[in-house]
This record gives sequence, structure tokens and C-alpha cells, in this order.
Amino acid sequence: MDFNLTEDQVAFADAARAFSEQELAPNAAQWDAEQIFPKEVIQKAGELGFCGIYTPEEAGGMGLSRTDASIIFEQLSMGCTSTTAFITIHNMATWMIGEFGNAETIEHWCPSLIAGEQLASYCLTEPNAGSDAASLKTTAKRDGDDYLLNGSKIFISGAGDTEVLVVMARTGAEGPSGISAFAVDAKLDGINYGRKEEKMGWNSQPTRMITFDNVRIPASAMLGGDGDGFKIAMKGLDGGRINIATCSLGTAQQALNAAAAYMQERKQFGKQLAQFQGLQFKLADMATELVAARQMIRLAAFKLDNNDLDKTTYCAMAKRFATDVGYQVCDAALQIFGGNGYIKEYPMERYVRDTRVHQILEGTNEIMRVIIARRLLTDGAGEVL
Repeated sequence: MDFNLTEDQVAFADAARAFSEQELAPNAAQWDAEQIFPKEVIQKAGELGFCGIYTPEEAGGMGLSRTDASIIFEQLSMGCTSTTAFITIHNMATWMIGEFGNAETIEHWCPSLIAGEQLASYCLTEPNAGSDAASLKTTAKRDGDDYLLNGSKIFISGAGDTEVLVVMARTGAEGPSGISAFAVDAKLDGINYGRKEEKMGWNSQPTRMITFDNVRIPASAMLGGDGDGFKIAMKGLDGGRINIATCSLGTAQQALNAAAAYMQERKQFGKQLAQFQGLQFKLADMATELVAARQMIRLAAFKLDNNDLDKTTYCAMAKRFATDVGYQVCDAALQIFGGNGYIKEYPMERYVRDTRVHQILEGTNEIMRVIIARRLLTDGAGEVL
């Protein structure tokens, strides 16, 4: 195995790092404090190709691997966790349209989505169907050449400020095989948006409930075939878990970098914090955990890129491990800052708030453990390892 990045991957990382340092990091605190959704900056990311990273080239995207995407997202999340997390969601929704949409749908949506001129939200979670996606209740019933969409979705990132919704709805019987996916114009009659949620973190992206009341959508808006929605959703979640794990990794790496710098500046009892062996040990443990998380993420991305039979298991492992480690490292970094870590003059408390939600999204980490355990109990640990 070659763990070194290719020349192209180094170039992707450099470009993402420069964008992160110039456009994201200087503004992240203000976006968080004032709950600003930086659509103009996201469009600038689109100009660099960062809004269609793994959307197929045939649809106008960059067609890069999930490994490449993870390398880019890690650098972006070092600048602003919340904004990068939205960019990953937009990438997933854009990929779904570019991969599974018909020619008409791709032509209508993909150019503007890939450019970042228009944005997409992903609508799966419902009041009574979160991690249990197969039990969703939103329906799409055939009516001539159209479908009538009814139901509700919750915790939708970007809702009310995006132009297209990728919606999972039930077109058939109960269970996974009755679910289909649609690319829905977010401004259609019958779509209503709830209040913007007041959240602990992720404040640079709005989160709202969406209700659909007899929303008429053309049958051509379906992604894939009738009943393919659950399969599309699960494919999306595999990649989404790598993405959210990467956002934790990048944020935690930035927290570690800040803590190391602070230890060399701050003095207590007449010497630098960096001279205290206990803090040196803490810093070493933090760095070791992040290296392990990074390798697990890239292994999972490799499995997904190569359509390995165990890709879902590895994506679940990476998501569980990296999001837990990312939060723990951010918390430890805040502790190194002492009281300064708790005030908003420093970014440490924001890192903690923004990474906490990653342990919940794309399936809670408890669900990740269930996925892993089922695989082990079905075929044995040796087959996975």
C-alpha cells in the first residue's frame, strides 16, 4: 500500500487549504455568532469545483474519488466546520442528481449546482424516521404524468435557502422497496418551511422543517427508477459518513494545531505550558488519535471507491471512530486553553459545539455500532478484519 498522496491530491489539498484560510477561517466566528449562511462564499467554492467534487464528469462535475473528496473536505473544515458540512451535503445531493437523474433533470439542475450558483438540500429525516430510514411516511402518489408529494421532513440543512430538494418519498408498499427519490424545485406551491431552528452549533447553515402539501412534481423528476430511493439513500449515506467523519477530523486537527501553538505561548508557574510533561503526553495522544482517524477514513473511502463488499461496514467504523475522536480532541484542546477556551474570543468552544453534532448525524454512533456488530455476528470478525 502507498499511503502518500498523489501529485493531484497534493494539489487538491493545497487549493482547498488556500481557500479555507482566505475565505472560511477569517469569517467563521462572525457566521457562527450572527447565523449567516454564506452563499456567496459557497459559490466561490463552486468556482473551484468544490460543489461537484464527485459528481460524474458526464454531468459536469469533477468526477473525483471519495478519497479525493475527503482530502479536500479536511482542509475546508479546518477553516469553518459548519460551512464545510453544508458543502458536503450539497455535494451528496448534487451527486445523486448527476448519477441517477435522467438527461432532462441533469441538464436542468447540475450546471448551476456544480457552479454553486444554486444549492441543494437532502431530505430524508422525518419526525418518526431518522436512522430508521426504511420507515419514512412521506408519500408521492402518481397522478397522471405527475406525482403528488405529501408529508414532512425535519432537520433539513439549508432548507428555505436552497433551490432544489432531493426528497425520499414512499411511492409503493411499506419497507425499503417502496421508497423513491425525487429532485424537487424548492419553490413549488405547497412546500412550506418552518422556523429556523436555534442550534447549539452549525450556525452558518439554516436548519428547518419542511412540509409538503399536495406538491405536484413531474414524473421525470424521479431519480433512478420507482423503488430505487432507499438504495440511493444508502449509497449516499456511505459517502456522507465519510464526509462527516472528515469534517470532525479537519476541525480537530485545527484544534490540535491551535493548542500546540498556545502551549508555546502561554506561561504558568514561570514556564511555558509546552514544558509540562503531562500536557506533552496529552498532545501526543491527541495527535496519535487523529492519525488513526485519518487512516480509517481513507481506508473506508478506498473501500467505497472500489465498491468493496464491506464498504458500508468500514464507512460506519470510520464515522463512529473519527467523530468520537474529533469531539474528544476538540474538548481536550479547549481544556489546554483553560478559561480562554470557554470564551468566544477563541475558536475552541465553537469547535466543540460544531463537532458534537457529528456524533448524531448520518446515523447516530449507536447505529454505527449496530451496523458493525451485525456484520461481525453474521460472518465473523475474521471476514471483516
